[in-house]
Amino acid sequence: MKRNNSHRLVSWIGGNDLKASSSDNEDMIEFGPIVSTLQNRNFDHLELLYNYPSKLVEPYLKWLEKHVNIPVTAHYIELSSPVNFGEIYVSANEILSEISKQCSRLSILLSPGTPAMQAVWILLGKTRYKCTFLQSSIEQGVQEVTIPFELSAEYVPAAKSIDSEQLKQLSQSTAPVDAAFDNIVTRSPRMLALKAQAQILAEREVPVLITGETGTGKELFARAIHNASARKEKPFVPVNCGAIPHELVDSVLFGHKKGAFTGATSDKPGVFEQANGGTLFLDEFGELEPSVQVRLLRVLQEGTFVPVGGTSEHRVDVRIITATHRNLMELVANGGFREDLFYRIAVGVLHLPPLREREGDLSLLIDSLLDAMRKNDPQLEHKNISPNAKNLMFQHPWRGNIRELQSTLLRSALWCQGNIINADDIRQSLFSVPAKKNDILKKDVSQGIDINEIIGDFVGEYICEALALTGQNKTRAAQLLGLKNYQTLNNWMEKYGIS
Repeated sequence: MKRNNSHRLVSWIGGNDLKASSSDNEDMIEFGPIVSTLQNRNFDHLELLYNYPSKLVEPYLKWLEKHVNIPVTAHYIELSSPVNFGEIYVSANEILSEISKQCSRLSILLSPGTPAMQAVWILLGKTRYKCTFLQSSIEQGVQEVTIPFELSAEYVPAAKSIDSEQLKQLSQSTAPVDAAFDNIVTRSPRMLALKAQAQILAEREVPVLITGETGTGKELFARAIHNASARKEKPFVPVNCGAIPHELVDSVLFGHKKGAFTGATSDKPGVFEQANGGTLFLDEFGELEPSVQVRLLRVLQEGTFVPVGGTSEHRVDVRIITATHRNLMELVANGGFREDLFYRIAVGVLHLPPLREREGDLSLLIDSLLDAMRKNDPQLEHKNISPNAKNLMFQHPWRGNIRELQSTLLRSALWCQGNIINADDIRQSLFSVPAKKNDILKKDVSQGIDINEIIGDFVGEYICEALALTGQNKTRAAQLLGLKNYQTLNNWMEKYGIS
């Protein structure tokens, strides 16, 4: 088919468009994003995609004829789910491929559709098809959208070949379910000794405490211990204690009975019951409040608990592995952690060193992680890293440890312009951490100082650290900082200009 000079608008039919067609009062009508865009801009043809049932769309198309004076073509797209990225990508790509052969100008309306549909429009419009993006809203009207980045189509994986679970595991640095000690890549004498100690602990039914900075591989060690133990055929249940809302801690840990609280519509087992016979991994264990620590101590001592809203005790046989980036001994000394609970969980103790202290491991880990990425995604199978890029990585402090290393490699591998990851690719993928400010107690007052600025710097550093540790949970961050509530935290942030 010959391309002509026409300008076409492409859009999914969205819920707000269908609502507009069902309005009975033409004077009060909100036209929806599609008609609003057509009334604001000139186009020669409208191409619509939809996944709604025909009985909903056919009345809309008839209504549309009354409000537009250009040809309309509607394409039914069969999707198993309106958020299935792969199916949306394949269908939208086929439609745009045909349309782009028939017109000289192409515009895509981003507003209607699910977030997955909008994301695929951007992906296709920035890689395969020259187009302009538009959005339409009641508040701001119709606007052209500037998306401030460029992608190379050559390196965008075809949707049919994407393995979502594998990419998710790569991006989230999830420890593999079948993790074994062989998965712990190292040549560092210190790490080799820790692996040997962990293998000994795996054979014994003792609680294990794993400490170390964020991203050092605590869950990987925990899973390896479980998989090398006599409990390997039983469940391994990981729980991030720092992410549990305070009011739900008991329910998450011990379960609840129907009607125990608002929203408890049925009995639900807690993680202790789910892990019965196996291993319960309590990550970020140092974040649990003293009141919860008391109740945990009883379970560890007696092997029994009572679900929220229950009356009878439940008995479980669970091995506990805990992990934390915090110094529990310091917390015990300061009264923030129960001493009796500490000695109950800290029978086998493994302290994982940060990556910067693992002599000889950085180069080995770079090669190992890159090799894993090549195996997990066919689109990355030819990626390699240059010596200059490696040298740059050797100079980085890796405060996020292996998790930061893995994320950096994945970013640079996905976006590098070719099969060789060079120093510029790594440089663009690294996060630079501002250097620590000078000691606030060493300021020279004789030269004049701004005490409000110093206080702001001091407050800002600790608030940002607390928010990072709690995943931006202001209530929990306020607790860590000794503030009354999140509103107090907000007041401090506003006072010192912390965003």
